[in-house]
Amino acid sequence: MVPPPVDPEFDPRRGPGVTPSDAQLTAGLKRLASNGGKPGWRLGSRIRNAFLTGLVIVGPVTITIWLMWGVIHWIDAWIKPLLPTSFNPDTYLPFPVPGLGLVIAVAGLTVIGALAANLLGRALVSSGELMMSRTPIVRNVYGALKQIFESVISTTGSNQSFQKVGMIEFPSKEIWSLVFVTGETTGEIKDVRPGGEADLLTVFMPTGIVPPTGFICFVPRANVVFLSMTVEEAAKIILSGGIVMPNTEQEKMKLLAEAAKKKSRFRRSSDQPAA
Repeated sequence: MVPPPVDPEFDPRRGPGVTPSDAQLTAGLKRLASNGGKPGWRLGSRIRNAFLTGLVIVGPVTITIWLMWGVIHWIDAWIKPLLPTSFNPDTYLPFPVPGLGLVIAVAGLTVIGALAANLLGRALVSSGELMMSRTPIVRNVYGALKQIFESVISTTGSNQSFQKVGMIEFPSKEIWSLVFVTGETTGEIKDVRPGGEADLLTVFMPTGIVPPTGFICFVPRANVVFLSMTVEEAAKIILSGGIVMPNTEQEKMKLLAEAAKKKSRFRRSSDQPAA
């Protein structure tokens, strides 16, 4: 007895003669492609993306709060032991009061600055500086620190500590590094300028992710390429190690959109009849 021919479209799971249509095959292939061939892959991808999004949102806030909390506790550890027992709330409260040392430090500096503005305060400050200037070794440290503090404080209000952002070729040709232009070079360095350069600029080149450290260079103005980015944008590039780059086009579009909104508001207000 000859066995019946086997249907090539036969599938034991669906029964004989039941074949999927082209539309069903296409939908199944799309479903497999979207799931990556794994049923739970899409759910895992969503969980991972949600976790990374939460990390990006919470991470900077947490680190900032942690750093500020550390600074507050560091100031409290310096100031609170100097307070009399009757004025220290930690001695009669069941919990410590964070930030008290910071408040006292700010108030104390404000009072000292106000007292130094009158005649008696200026006399006391002058006598203290005279004593410092006559002490060996101490006068060098005190003079340098005072000059740094005076230069920083005097330029903080006008935001001119770093006037502009530029690039110079360092450490070799065709390798560019970000620099902050602090001003024009003056004094003996300008007078004995090597190579006869007529115009030198003083620039500060920070060393990557550790911005307080860097190199002070005296560069000819012609060798400095000035950039249109702000000091804050350049600081973000340095602190992030080049990961964060300013999107100047996006910022320009945002400024243009804000200007257009202000202009439309002004037009609407001017078109309204006066009461």
